[in-house]
Amino acid sequence: MGYGRQDVAATKQFIKKFVRYKEGAERYSLGLTKFQALAKEAKAVYKVDGVALVNCELFERYLETFREF
Repeated sequence: MGYGRQDVAATKQFIKKFVRYKEGAERYSLGLTKFQALAKEAKAVYKVDGVALVNCELFERYLETFREF
């Protein structure tokens, strides 16, 4: 049983700490505008040389506050 190149690429996507808006929106199945708004509310956005990066760890911690039991 081996792993294909696609399996490795899919796994790498989920271990990234920082993502751009478009990639984050795809990762969390949200629209781009909604993802940007939530990331800003979570204070998970870092701006480096004109590039906005979202810290996935902070964003996920923020999302957990909306969890219903």
